Amino acid sequence: MTTTQTFDPAAPVRVPAPAKINLFLHIVGRRPDGYHLLQTAFRMIDWGDEISLQRRDDGQILRATDVPGVPPEADLVVRAARALKAATGSPFGADIGVDKRIPMGGGLGGGSSDAASVLIALNRIWGCGLSRARLQEIGLALGADVPFFVFGETAFAEGVGEALQPLDVPPAWYVMVAPKVSVPTAQIFSAPELTRDSEPIIMRGFATHATRNDMQATVCKLFPEVAEALDWLSQFGAARMSGSGACIFAPFDSKAAAEQVRAKAPEGWRVWIAQGLDRHPLKGWVV
Repeated sequence: MTTTQTFDPAAPVRVPAPAKINLFLHIVGRRPDGYHLLQTAFRMIDWGDEISLQRRDDGQILRATDVPGVPPEADLVVRAARALKAATGSPFGADIGVDKRIPMGGGLGGGSSDAASVLIALNRIWGCGLSRARLQEIGLALGADVPFFVFGETAFAEGVGEALQPLDVPPAWYVMVAPKVSVPTAQIFSAPELTRDSEPIIMRGFATHATRNDMQATVCKLFPEVAEALDWLSQFGAARMSGSGACIFAPFDSKAAAEQVRAKAPEGWRVWIAQGLDRHPLKGWVV
């Protein structure tokens, strides 16, 4: 759906929630409150979850699909809707469903992307009229990656991930590998061997710096499945882990080149290809 089409706020809608990758991720320090200070480059890919939304006039916010192991009150889509309702005093509610494709504990920002798409879509459906900046503020209370998805374009990020600047990167196709393991982000951030003192870089020189994912070595040590996927994909390109893991990606210049690598994946592995997405499909829904 585009902003030029007729929009009926009472009608059910389905909106995308794209996954993201971290082109690099450096931990440059730690705040007094324990939060880690990061530098990273976020990029979306044209693959992810899909959210279904139906406005309710009775004010209730209900989850229409179950997520194994995640109670409704802990689900980021429910929390996002409640946060928007609390911030605006909207009398409306919503039925929210999630068609889940992004693996949990994969470092692809699935829960954060779902929350951002709910914030953006309900802001429009409920007629709240909040700005993008205000939605980013609400999103930050839900998770450090949520503001990026609301920001809606490839970005250089600092702070805990909320200080965002637009970033130009070359087009690319990515081979994505999801090892059969879920990596708990908190466990990696608390690991004593984690590097926390990378030298800060400047965005202008990002492409010329030697970059890495500071969490990758720790995750590979704790989760052999991630190390195995990284070793396999590294045969064909510059493979790297996204976020706090577990998913691995490598960029290629063409879809055909990416397809050739995907076809060589070991039997039983979850491997797919996706194109870099430089603008969120809902970018035009909020200013």
